[in-house]
Amino acid sequence: MFTKVRGRAVRVCLLVGVGCAVLMGCAGLLWKLHDMAAYVADGDPAEGSYAQDPGQADRAAAAVLDGPAREVPPGQPRAAQGTGGPGGAGGPSAGVDWRSGGWRPSDPLVARPAAAEPAIGALFSPGEDADQDHHCSASVVHSPGGDLVATAAHCVYRGVLGFRTNLAFAPGYRDGTAPYGVWVPTRIDVDPRWIEDQDPDYDVAFLRMRRPGHPGERLEDATGAQTIRFGPRLPAPARVVGYPNSTEYPVECFNTARAEGPAQLRLDCADVPDGTSGGPVLTDAHTLIGVVGGRDGGGDETTSYSSLFGDGVRAVYERAAAAR
Repeated sequence: MFTKVRGRAVRVCLLVGVGCAVLMGCAGLLWKLHDMAAYVADGDPAEGSYAQDPGQADRAAAAVLDGPAREVPPGQPRAAQGTGGPGGAGGPSAGVDWRSGGWRPSDPLVARPAAAEPAIGALFSPGEDADQDHHCSASVVHSPGGDLVATAAHCVYRGVLGFRTNLAFAPGYRDGTAPYGVWVPTRIDVDPRWIEDQDPDYDVAFLRMRRPGHPGERLEDATGAQTIRFGPRLPAPARVVGYPNSTEYPVECFNTARAEGPAQLRLDCADVPDGTSGGPVLTDAHTLIGVVGGRDGGGDETTSYSSLFGDGVRAVYERAAAAR
């Protein structure tokens, strides 16, 4: 009888221990969700837009400049140089028509360190939301207002939680320096179909940007911009660029971009890891035909994907460019 009672007591203790562990895990998850909820907002789900609160945006920029990044003082070089980049080994010179020559894929097909470029940068989300450093990539695209950035929708909209309210963009970022300043959204636009069920065919976002403390300054005047192309002719020679979470510099890879079904673009290259989401897929040096995202959250160990830039993406771009 003593053995039975002791065995029952052991089982009860084990069950209590498991229950406590589950409760602690749930409490930790709830606390994490509470922290994340402090940095999201509903916006207008029907339209797929969010007008950023200026105070929250300014605090995000200040947190980036107080933490992982610093602006380069006047008189210092505007952009750090890397070991690759346009015109480097394996890449064509800027301005070359890649279809007619001057282009070749990376050999081997593995992403490598790249030079920082003014119109491509790291996307930060400072605060207690598990992504305090740069978590995605983005690029400046030409628009009438000169203030538009393209990235992946999953970088700016957190599933059922809503739009991120703590975003900050550092174009040309490298090794903790922000040579073109830190910029924050005034407005975020995505396709409502992304908000509805995170459809990977609509994983694209456009952000209207301003630089806190510099009223009237236009992003495109400071950095230049990529030219966006809708309905790109595929296959096409292309380059993917982005900032891995684990590095303070961008990586790049050249290969042929191909259609993956009716609504996705793919580019096969290894070592394009987490953090490169939202980074540009470019052809002819400065023509944007995709952003890393879409299928499988942007890809796997050997392939990067993008939602195809069709009529749906065009509509979001035009809405973002026209909004005031």
